[in-house]
Amino acid sequence: MKISCLKSDLLTGLNIALRAVPSKTTFPILESFLIDASEGIKIVANDNEMSIETMVTGIIEEAGSIAVEARLFGEIIRKLPENNVTIITDDNYKVMIKCEDIEMNLNGKNPEEFPALPVTSDDNKISISQFSLKEIIRQTIFSVSASDVNSIMRGELFEVNGDVLKVVSLDSHRISMRYTKLSEHYEKIRVIIPGKSLLEVSRIVSGNVEEKAEIIFDKKFVKFVFDDTVVISRLIDGEFFDVEQMISMDYETEVKINKNLLVNCIDRALTLSREGEKKPIVLTIGDNVLNLDITSSLGSMNEQIPIEKEGKEQLVGFNPRYFIDALKVIDDETINIYFLNSNAPCFIRNKEGEYIYIILPININR
Repeated sequence: MKISCLKSDLLTGLNIALRAVPSKTTFPILESFLIDASEGIKIVANDNEMSIETMVTGIIEEAGSIAVEARLFGEIIRKLPENNVTIITDDNYKVMIKCEDIEMNLNGKNPEEFPALPVTSDDNKISISQFSLKEIIRQTIFSVSASDVNSIMRGELFEVNGDVLKVVSLDSHRISMRYTKLSEHYEKIRVIIPGKSLLEVSRIVSGNVEEKAEIIFDKKFVKFVFDDTVVISRLIDGEFFDVEQMISMDYETEVKINKNLLVNCIDRALTLSREGEKKPIVLTIGDNVLNLDITSSLGSMNEQIPIEKEGKEQLVGFNPRYFIDALKVIDDETINIYFLNSNAPCFIRNKEGEYIYIILPININR
Protein backbone atom coordinates (compact mmCIF):
# COMPACT_ATOMS: atom_id res chain seq x y z
CA MET A 1 0.00 0.00 0.00
CA LYS A 2 1.16 3.49 -0.76
CA ILE A 3 -0.96 6.54 -0.01
CA SER A 4 -0.36 10.23 0.54
CA CYS A 5 -2.53 12.93 2.08
CA LEU A 6 -2.25 16.18 3.99
CA LYS A 7 -1.35 15.76 7.62
CA SER A 8 -4.36 17.86 8.70
CA ASP A 9 -6.80 15.68 6.73
CA LEU A 10 -5.27 12.46 8.01
CA LEU A 11 -5.21 13.66 11.62
CA THR A 12 -8.86 14.71 11.45
CA GLY A 13 -9.82 11.21 10.32
CA LEU A 14 -7.69 9.55 12.98
CA ASN A 15 -9.19 11.68 15.74
CA ILE A 16 -12.72 10.74 14.63
CA ALA A 17 -11.96 7.01 14.48
CA LEU A 18 -10.05 7.08 17.78
CA ARG A 19 -13.37 7.45 19.61
CA ALA A 20 -14.08 3.79 18.87
CA VAL A 21 -10.68 2.50 20.03
CA PRO A 22 -11.03 0.82 23.45
CA SER A 23 -8.71 1.90 26.26
CA LYS A 24 -8.64 -1.68 27.59
CA THR A 25 -9.43 -4.87 25.73
CA THR A 26 -8.59 -8.58 25.75
CA PHE A 27 -8.33 -8.43 21.94
CA PRO A 28 -5.15 -6.50 21.06
CA ILE A 29 -6.18 -6.03 17.41
CA LEU A 30 -9.01 -3.75 18.60
CA GLU A 31 -6.37 -1.29 19.81
CA SER A 32 -5.55 -0.69 16.14
CA PHE A 33 -6.76 1.43 13.26
CA LEU A 34 -7.51 -0.38 10.05
CA ILE A 35 -6.33 1.76 7.14
CA ASP A 36 -8.03 0.53 3.97
CA ALA A 37 -6.97 2.08 0.68
CA SER A 38 -8.99 -0.04 -1.74
CA GLU A 39 -11.80 2.38 -2.63
CA GLY A 40 -10.73 5.67 -1.16
CA ILE A 41 -8.69 6.04 2.02
CA LYS A 42 -10.73 4.77 4.93
CA ILE A 43 -9.84 4.75 8.64
CA VAL A 44 -11.74 2.17 10.72
CA ALA A 45 -11.90 1.51 14.48
CA ASN A 46 -14.03 -1.02 16.36
CA ASP A 47 -14.48 -1.80 20.06
CA ASN A 48 -17.10 -4.53 19.43
CA GLU A 49 -19.86 -2.29 20.79
CA MET A 50 -19.38 0.67 18.46
CA SER A 51 -17.44 1.04 15.24
CA ILE A 52 -16.46 4.14 13.28
CA GLU A 53 -15.25 4.40 9.71
CA THR A 54 -14.35 7.70 8.14
CA MET A 55 -12.95 8.69 4.77
CA VAL A 56 -9.80 10.79 4.32
CA THR A 57 -9.00 12.83 1.23
CA GLY A 58 -5.77 11.72 -0.41
CA ILE A 59 -4.04 9.93 -3.27
CA ILE A 60 -3.80 6.14 -3.58
CA GLU A 61 -0.66 5.19 -5.49
CA GLU A 62 -0.90 1.52 -4.56
CA ALA A 63 -4.06 -0.03 -3.10
CA GLY A 64 -3.88 -2.12 0.05
CA SER A 65 -4.62 -2.17 3.77
CA ILE A 66 -2.82 -2.32 7.11
CA ALA A 67 -3.65 -2.39 10.80
CA VAL A 68 -1.57 -0.06 12.99
CA GLU A 69 -1.50 0.57 16.74
CA ALA A 70 -3.99 3.42 16.99
CA ARG A 71 -2.65 5.70 19.70
CA LEU A 72 0.99 5.31 18.64
CA PHE A 73 0.18 5.99 14.99
CA GLY A 74 -1.99 8.98 15.88
CA GLU A 75 0.75 10.45 18.08
CA ILE A 76 3.32 10.06 15.29
CA ILE A 77 1.09 11.83 12.77
CA ARG A 78 0.25 14.59 15.25
CA LYS A 79 3.95 15.43 15.69
CA LEU A 80 4.73 15.66 11.97
CA PRO A 81 5.06 19.01 10.16
CA GLU A 82 1.99 20.51 8.48
CA ASN A 83 2.67 19.02 5.09
CA ASN A 84 1.99 16.02 2.88
CA VAL A 85 2.33 12.60 4.55
CA THR A 86 3.16 9.43 2.62
CA ILE A 87 2.47 5.99 4.10
CA ILE A 88 4.05 2.90 2.54
CA THR A 89 3.60 -0.71 3.67
CA ASP A 90 5.15 -4.00 2.54
CA ASP A 91 4.14 -7.65 2.61
CA ASN A 92 5.64 -8.07 6.11
CA TYR A 93 3.31 -5.38 7.52
CA LYS A 94 6.14 -2.90 7.95
CA VAL A 95 4.97 0.70 7.81
CA MET A 96 7.05 3.63 6.57
CA ILE A 97 5.79 7.17 7.28
CA LYS A 98 7.43 9.99 5.33
CA CYS A 99 6.92 13.74 5.68
CA GLU A 100 9.39 16.29 4.32
CA ASP A 101 12.85 15.01 5.42
CA ILE A 102 11.38 12.79 8.14
CA GLU A 103 11.13 9.04 7.82
CA MET A 104 9.67 6.89 10.60
CA ASN A 105 9.10 3.14 10.62
CA LEU A 106 6.88 1.00 12.79
CA ASN A 107 5.49 -2.50 12.87
CA GLY A 108 1.97 -2.96 11.56
CA LYS A 109 -0.42 -5.90 11.87
CA ASN A 110 -2.23 -8.21 9.51
CA PRO A 111 -5.36 -6.31 8.39
CA GLU A 112 -7.25 -9.59 8.02
CA GLU A 113 -7.17 -9.98 11.82
CA PHE A 114 -9.25 -6.81 12.18
CA PRO A 115 -12.90 -7.73 12.84
CA ALA A 116 -15.34 -7.07 10.02
CA LEU A 117 -17.95 -4.41 10.70
CA PRO A 118 -21.57 -5.50 11.14
CA VAL A 119 -23.66 -5.73 8.00
CA THR A 120 -26.90 -3.81 8.46
CA SER A 121 -30.10 -3.62 6.47
CA ASP A 122 -31.01 -0.17 5.15
CA ASP A 123 -34.76 -0.86 5.12
CA ASN A 124 -35.64 1.32 8.13
CA LYS A 125 -34.01 4.73 8.09
CA ILE A 126 -34.81 8.36 8.73
CA SER A 127 -33.24 11.60 7.60
CA ILE A 128 -32.64 14.44 10.04
CA SER A 129 -30.59 17.62 9.99
CA GLN A 130 -27.20 17.31 11.66
CA PHE A 131 -28.10 20.32 13.80
CA SER A 132 -31.25 18.61 15.13
CA LEU A 133 -29.40 15.36 15.82
CA LYS A 134 -26.66 17.13 17.77
CA GLU A 135 -29.20 19.20 19.74
CA ILE A 136 -31.42 16.21 20.57
CA ILE A 137 -28.48 14.34 22.07
CA ARG A 138 -27.22 17.42 23.94
CA GLN A 139 -30.63 18.01 25.47
CA THR A 140 -31.13 14.43 26.71
CA ILE A 141 -27.76 12.75 27.25
CA PHE A 142 -27.19 14.23 30.72
CA SER A 143 -29.92 12.06 32.27
CA VAL A 144 -28.55 8.76 30.93
CA SER A 145 -27.33 6.66 33.84
CA ALA A 146 -23.60 5.96 33.59
CA SER A 147 -23.45 2.99 35.93
CA ASP A 148 -26.95 1.67 36.63
CA VAL A 149 -27.20 -2.12 36.79
CA ASN A 150 -30.28 -1.83 34.59
CA SER A 151 -28.84 -1.56 31.07
CA ILE A 152 -32.01 0.19 29.85
CA MET A 153 -31.03 3.27 31.87
CA ARG A 154 -27.66 3.39 30.13
CA GLY A 155 -29.36 4.09 26.82
CA GLU A 156 -31.85 6.40 25.18
CA LEU A 157 -35.14 5.48 23.58
CA PHE A 158 -35.39 6.54 19.92
CA GLU A 159 -39.00 6.19 18.81
CA VAL A 160 -40.27 7.19 15.38
CA ASN A 161 -44.01 7.54 14.88
CA GLY A 162 -45.05 9.02 11.55
CA ASP A 163 -43.23 12.35 11.21
CA VAL A 164 -42.21 12.66 14.88
CA LEU A 165 -39.00 11.45 16.53
CA LYS A 166 -39.23 11.06 20.30
CA VAL A 167 -36.03 10.64 22.33
CA VAL A 168 -36.19 9.71 26.02
CA SER A 169 -33.50 9.20 28.66
CA LEU A 170 -33.80 8.66 32.40
CA ASP A 171 -32.09 7.68 35.58
CA SER A 172 -33.56 7.11 39.03
CA HIS A 173 -34.01 10.87 39.65
CA ARG A 174 -35.17 12.46 36.39
CA ILE A 175 -36.53 11.98 32.89
CA SER A 176 -35.66 13.91 29.72
CA MET A 177 -37.94 13.85 26.68
CA ARG A 178 -37.40 15.57 23.36
CA TYR A 179 -39.78 15.64 20.38
CA THR A 180 -38.63 16.56 16.86
CA LYS A 181 -40.70 17.01 13.71
CA LEU A 182 -39.29 15.10 10.74
CA SER A 183 -39.62 16.16 7.11
CA GLU A 184 -41.24 12.85 6.08
CA HIS A 185 -43.52 10.14 7.47
CA TYR A 186 -41.82 6.88 8.44
CA GLU A 187 -42.73 3.41 9.66
CA LYS A 188 -42.91 3.00 13.45
CA ILE A 189 -39.49 2.38 15.00
CA ARG A 190 -38.62 1.86 18.67
CA VAL A 191 -35.04 1.07 19.76
CA ILE A 192 -32.69 1.76 22.69
CA ILE A 193 -29.30 3.23 21.74
CA PRO A 194 -26.39 3.23 24.24
CA GLY A 195 -25.70 6.65 25.68
CA LYS A 196 -21.96 6.18 25.13
CA SER A 197 -22.47 5.78 21.40
CA LEU A 198 -24.78 8.79 21.19
CA LEU A 199 -22.26 10.93 23.06
CA GLU A 200 -19.56 10.06 20.53
CA VAL A 201 -21.92 10.77 17.62
CA SER A 202 -22.68 14.20 19.09
CA ARG A 203 -18.97 14.95 19.33
CA ILE A 204 -18.31 14.00 15.71
CA VAL A 205 -21.35 15.36 13.86
CA SER A 206 -20.87 18.94 12.70
CA GLY A 207 -24.28 20.28 13.67
CA ASN A 208 -24.70 22.08 10.34
CA VAL A 209 -28.33 23.08 9.79
CA GLU A 210 -28.11 22.52 6.03
CA GLU A 211 -26.45 19.09 6.17
CA LYS A 212 -28.41 15.87 6.70
CA ALA A 213 -27.65 12.75 8.71
CA GLU A 214 -29.22 9.36 8.11
CA ILE A 215 -30.09 7.08 11.02
CA ILE A 216 -30.51 3.47 9.89
CA PHE A 217 -32.22 1.04 12.27
CA ASP A 218 -31.56 -2.71 12.17
CA LYS A 219 -32.61 -5.49 14.55
CA LYS A 220 -29.41 -5.40 16.59
CA PHE A 221 -27.61 -2.29 15.35
CA VAL A 222 -28.12 1.37 14.55
CA LYS A 223 -26.05 3.18 11.94
CA PHE A 224 -25.45 6.93 11.73
CA VAL A 225 -24.27 8.23 8.37
CA PHE A 226 -23.14 11.84 7.94
CA ASP A 227 -20.48 13.67 5.94
CA ASP A 228 -17.74 11.08 5.27
CA THR A 229 -18.31 9.12 8.48
CA VAL A 230 -20.31 6.05 9.51
CA VAL A 231 -20.92 5.13 13.16
CA ILE A 232 -22.42 1.71 13.92
CA SER A 233 -23.55 0.84 17.44
CA ARG A 234 -25.12 -2.20 19.04
CA LEU A 235 -28.60 -1.64 20.41
CA ILE A 236 -29.61 -2.38 24.00
CA ASP A 237 -32.02 -5.31 24.31
CA GLY A 238 -35.15 -4.84 26.39
CA GLU A 239 -38.32 -2.81 26.70
CA PHE A 240 -38.00 0.85 27.65
CA PHE A 241 -39.99 2.20 30.58
CA ASP A 242 -43.47 3.60 29.95
CA VAL A 243 -42.71 7.19 30.88
CA GLU A 244 -45.94 8.50 29.36
CA GLN A 245 -47.83 7.43 32.48
CA MET A 246 -45.77 9.91 34.52
CA ILE A 247 -46.85 12.86 32.37
CA SER A 248 -49.96 14.56 33.65
CA MET A 249 -51.68 17.88 33.06
CA ASP A 250 -53.24 17.56 36.51
CA TYR A 251 -50.99 20.14 38.17
CA GLU A 252 -51.88 22.61 40.94
CA THR A 253 -49.30 25.33 40.25
CA GLU A 254 -47.76 26.77 37.10
CA VAL A 255 -44.73 29.06 37.34
CA LYS A 256 -43.41 31.20 34.50
CA ILE A 257 -39.85 32.36 35.15
CA ASN A 258 -36.75 33.80 33.47
CA LYS A 259 -34.50 30.81 32.88
CA ASN A 260 -31.16 32.60 33.27
CA LEU A 261 -32.18 34.12 36.61
CA LEU A 262 -33.05 30.65 37.89
CA VAL A 263 -29.86 29.07 36.50
CA ASN A 264 -27.65 31.72 38.08
CA CYS A 265 -29.41 31.37 41.42
CA ILE A 266 -29.07 27.58 41.53
CA ASP A 267 -25.47 27.86 40.38
CA ARG A 268 -24.74 30.08 43.37
CA ALA A 269 -26.46 27.55 45.62
CA LEU A 270 -24.24 24.79 44.26
CA THR A 271 -21.15 26.52 45.66
CA LEU A 272 -22.49 25.56 49.09
CA SER A 273 -23.32 21.98 48.12
CA ARG A 274 -20.63 19.38 48.73
CA GLU A 275 -20.53 16.45 46.33
CA GLY A 276 -22.45 13.59 47.93
CA GLU A 277 -23.99 15.73 50.68
CA LYS A 278 -27.35 15.81 48.83
CA LYS A 279 -28.62 18.95 50.50
CA PRO A 280 -31.79 20.08 48.71
CA ILE A 281 -32.49 23.52 47.36
CA VAL A 282 -35.88 24.49 48.76
CA LEU A 283 -38.33 26.30 46.48
CA THR A 284 -41.05 28.33 48.19
CA ILE A 285 -43.54 29.46 45.56
CA GLY A 286 -45.55 32.49 46.60
CA ASP A 287 -47.46 35.22 44.79
CA ASN A 288 -45.18 36.66 42.10
CA VAL A 289 -42.02 35.52 43.87
CA LEU A 290 -39.98 32.34 44.10
CA ASN A 291 -37.81 31.99 47.21
CA LEU A 292 -34.84 29.63 47.00
CA ASP A 293 -32.76 28.61 49.98
CA ILE A 294 -30.15 26.01 50.78
CA THR A 295 -28.39 25.15 54.05
CA SER A 296 -25.38 22.86 54.13
CA SER A 297 -22.28 22.19 56.22
CA LEU A 298 -20.56 24.99 54.29
CA GLY A 299 -23.15 27.70 54.90
CA SER A 300 -26.51 28.90 53.64
CA MET A 301 -28.07 31.01 50.91
CA ASN A 302 -31.45 32.66 50.41
CA GLU A 303 -32.57 34.41 47.25
CA GLN A 304 -35.81 35.65 45.69
CA ILE A 305 -36.71 35.70 41.99
CA PRO A 306 -39.78 37.34 40.40
CA ILE A 307 -42.23 34.93 38.76
CA GLU A 308 -45.69 34.69 37.27
CA LYS A 309 -47.75 32.14 39.19
CA GLU A 310 -51.06 30.47 38.58
CA GLY A 311 -52.48 28.16 41.23
CA LYS A 312 -51.54 27.27 44.79
CA GLU A 313 -48.48 28.19 46.82
CA GLN A 314 -45.95 25.36 47.06
CA LEU A 315 -42.96 24.25 49.14
CA VAL A 316 -40.74 21.71 47.33
CA GLY A 317 -37.13 20.51 47.63
CA PHE A 318 -34.92 19.32 44.76
CA ASN A 319 -31.36 18.22 44.17
CA PRO A 320 -29.89 21.43 42.68
CA ARG A 321 -27.59 19.53 40.31
CA TYR A 322 -30.45 17.64 38.69
CA PHE A 323 -32.45 20.84 38.32
CA ILE A 324 -29.67 22.88 36.75
CA ASP A 325 -28.71 20.08 34.32
CA ALA A 326 -32.14 20.36 32.72
CA LEU A 327 -32.21 24.15 32.74
CA LYS A 328 -28.84 24.49 31.01
CA VAL A 329 -29.92 22.59 27.89
CA ILE A 330 -33.12 24.60 27.40
CA ASP A 331 -32.65 27.45 24.94
CA ASP A 332 -35.85 29.34 25.79
CA GLU A 333 -35.48 32.66 27.62
CA THR A 334 -38.62 32.04 29.68
CA ILE A 335 -39.68 28.61 30.92
CA ASN A 336 -42.81 27.09 32.46
CA ILE A 337 -42.54 24.78 35.48
CA TYR A 338 -45.52 22.78 36.75
CA PHE A 339 -45.94 21.52 40.33
CA LEU A 340 -48.47 19.15 41.89
CA ASN A 341 -47.32 18.93 45.53
CA SER A 342 -44.17 18.59 47.64
CA ASN A 343 -44.02 14.82 47.08
CA ALA A 344 -44.59 14.77 43.34
CA PRO A 345 -42.19 15.41 40.45
CA CYS A 346 -42.16 18.79 38.77
CA PHE A 347 -42.32 19.22 34.99
CA ILE A 348 -40.47 21.71 32.82
CA ARG A 349 -42.01 21.91 29.35
CA ASN A 350 -42.83 24.39 26.65
CA LYS A 351 -46.27 25.05 25.18
CA GLU A 352 -45.27 23.55 21.83
CA GLY A 353 -44.47 20.19 23.46
CA GLU A 354 -40.92 20.04 22.08
CA TYR A 355 -39.38 19.02 25.40
CA ILE A 356 -40.38 17.72 28.82
CA TYR A 357 -38.05 17.41 31.81
CA ILE A 358 -39.32 15.58 34.88
CA ILE A 359 -37.41 15.97 38.16
CA LEU A 360 -38.18 14.01 41.33
CA PRO A 361 -38.31 15.96 44.60
CA ILE A 362 -36.37 15.43 47.83
CA ASN A 363 -38.11 15.16 51.19
CA ILE A 364 -37.33 18.39 53.05
CA ASN A 365 -38.97 17.40 56.39
CA ARG A 366 -40.66 20.72 57.09
